[in-house]
Amino acid sequence: MDAEHKLSILLSDATLSEDLKNIAQKVGNGERITFDEGVLLYEKGELGYLGVLANFVREKRHGDKTFFNRNFHIEPTNLCVYDCKFCSYSRLIKQREEGWEYTMEQMLDVVKKYDGQPVTEVHIVGGVLPQYDVAFYSELFRSIRQHRPELHIKALTPVEYHYIFKKAKIDYATGMRLMKEAGLDSIPGGGAEIFHPEIREQIAKDKCTGEQWLAIHEEWHKLGMRSNATMLYGHIEEFWHRVDHMEQLRQLQDRTGGFQTFIPLKFRHENNQMSHVPEVSVIEDLRNYAIARIYMDNFDHIKAYWAMISRSTAQLSLSFGVDDIDGTLDDTTKIYSMAGAEEQTPAMSTKELVELIKQVGRHPIERDTLYNVITDYKDFQFEEDAKARFYKLPVVN
Repeated sequence: MDAEHKLSILLSDATLSEDLKNIAQKVGNGERITFDEGVLLYEKGELGYLGVLANFVREKRHGDKTFFNRNFHIEPTNLCVYDCKFCSYSRLIKQREEGWEYTMEQMLDVVKKYDGQPVTEVHIVGGVLPQYDVAFYSELFRSIRQHRPELHIKALTPVEYHYIFKKAKIDYATGMRLMKEAGLDSIPGGGAEIFHPEIREQIAKDKCTGEQWLAIHEEWHKLGMRSNATMLYGHIEEFWHRVDHMEQLRQLQDRTGGFQTFIPLKFRHENNQMSHVPEVSVIEDLRNYAIARIYMDNFDHIKAYWAMISRSTAQLSLSFGVDDIDGTLDDTTKIYSMAGAEEQTPAMSTKELVELIKQVGRHPIERDTLYNVITDYKDFQFEEDAKARFYKLPVVN
């Protein structure tokens, strides 16, 4: 049964409340739902109902296509001047013995390790320290570009940019222009957490505000460049805080069109200062993905990190609005495992990932950072020579 047929059955359900039926009708007509309707979905939307609506939107945009890409991470340091309560990854400067601080040469060695491999992107994000400033990152980006010109550089969150621009005494517009000139291609979505100050002050009070996060992305978009956005959910926020967060992103996207992908990030409570806060259920994960797909009507893609939520939940998410599940991983990133993700040493070969997607009737496509198709795996046969080429190539986004 296709998504449109399921929606028509839902709309004919006599037991469905009038307000939920009205939302379903708007989704079917391609109309935008309101803030209050977004809150209502969280408060009253059952999983099956939300799945029908989200899958309708997903298949209208992408059919059965499910995307992933090949990249690798460089995490310059896990030491940080900020003290975010939810973070399991970072250590304060006074905890230097528990962390690492890579030199530029060490970072370039990581890049060179992937010479000859068909990766398309390097993803650079980490803690905030004074020595990693505008001059440092400008030189790093230029050095990567010189070594491997075709490699897409996706680097640093607004948390990092806000700090280094403030230290350099330059405004956001000047700073982002300098980063583009140095070779930066796009910005990842991290550091957004929850924008509303009522929550942000409690979980990440020292770093850039929600308004500053949005302003940095807006300046980047003005340069004609692309970025992603995230939301940290399932901790102390209320449903309306999530909708407020998505609403602010949706408004910026209306103005600039610069966002590619929205990535809901599940709060994991191991090894951080919020370990007393219970994690939400898989059902809530799927509800949240579905509502994100319904609400974020001007975002092309919704992504779920399989390494954070587990392979099986990632498969389920593909029926709840998600069309991108990241990619194969090696141990180049420690962010997930340090927070208590199911995959403590995440690794999946391209063959395994393609099969995981196909097992739930979806169509796997390897993409580049800007969602250009690199390989369509719909009818791809993994022969022995293909296995040798593709097995366990590091791919993280």
